[in-house]
Amino acid sequence: MAKEKDSRQVLAKNKKAFHEYEILTRFEAGIVLQGTEVKSARDHRVNLKESYARLDNHEIWLVDCHISPYSCGNIQNHEPLRPRKLLLHKKEIEKLADEITRGGLTVVPLCMYLKAGKVKVEIALAKGRKLYDKREKARRKTIDRDIEIAMKTK
Repeated sequence: MAKEKDSRQVLAKNKKAFHEYEILTRFEAGIVLQGTEVKSARDHRVNLKESYARLDNHEIWLVDCHISPYSCGNIQNHEPLRPRKLLLHKKEIEKLADEITRGGLTVVPLCMYLKAGKVKVEIALAKGRKLYDKREKARRKTIDRDIEIAMKTK
């Protein structure tokens, strides 16, 4: 029997994370949102570019994630840049805490998506890249693209 493909609707991607960081381990986390935040996220009004996750009192918080105020909201609309709690299992939080404190790594969000009607965030344990690493990756990508084009024209 064929495995059913994971159906998820991507709401926002953090393309900058793949350039700035080397992704080591990925996790799927739930996120605590208010009603207007969910509606705004469903309208793809989310920005993950400058956001990161931090550990605070055995809880993971998503910081600097901008979810625009809902256009049809009322006076009780949400604050765009408030910290939002991420929902992970205790063992996953402990693993992240160990890696952050021991290895000098950081936790960055990669994308936000809908899965079975729930908003989820894919976070990753990542190591920062140096400028020369970024240049090397771009150079390698260009070379690979040129080789692929040359193979197609043959």
